[in-house]
Amino acid sequence: ASGRRCRDLGEDQTIGMTDHVLKLVERYRPRGVLVDSNLLVLYFVGGFKRELVPDFKRTAQFTVADFDLLVLFLSNFKRIVTTPNILAEVNSLLGQLGEPLKGNCREVFGRGIGLLGEHYVPSADVAQNNEFAKLGLTDTVIARLARGSFLVLTDDLRLASFLERIKVDVVNFNHLRPLPWR
Repeated sequence: ASGRRCRDLGEDQTIGMTDHVLKLVERYRPRGVLVDSNLLVLYFVGGFKRELVPDFKRTAQFTVADFDLLVLFLSNFKRIVTTPNILAEVNSLLGQLGEPLKGNCREVFGRGIGLLGEHYVPSADVAQNNEFAKLGLTDTVIARLARGSFLVLTDDLRLASFLERIKVDVVNFNHLRPLPWR
C-alpha cells in the first residue's frame, strides 16, 4: 500500500471501509473488475516503465506506490474488464507520450489488451440513456455494463457517486490508498 494515513477517516471508519471493500472483492473475484480509463492508463504506463508514472502528465497525480497498489488490488480478480470506449480513451492518452516512449508503451498496451475481457455495448443504445448528456459515452457504458455484473474501480468521484446512487458496486481508488493492503 501507499503507506499514507487517511486524514478524513477515523480508524473505525477505515476498518469499516476495509471490510466493505474486502466483501466487494470476494463477491466480484470470479466475475471481474471493470477499470476506468485513468487507472488503466496508470496500469499500462507503470507496467511499461514504473519511474514514468510521476513524470507523465496523464499519471502525474499518481505515485509508483499507487501503481503497486493498483496491481495488487487487480490481482484479486480473475478478469480485468474493459470496453472499446475505455480502450480508445487509454490509447488516446498514451498517445500523449513523446517518442520513443509512445511507441514502446503502445507495444505493451497492445499485448495487454489481449489479457483483458472486452465487452461491447452499442453506443446508439447508450445514447438513449437519460444520463448520457451528463456522463458522456464512456461513463454511461460503464454504468450500464457493470450493473449486477462487475465491480467498478475508478478514481473519478463524479462517476463513483453516480454509480453508488444507482446501486452499482464501485470502489473509488482514492479510498484504497490509506487501507492496509498487505
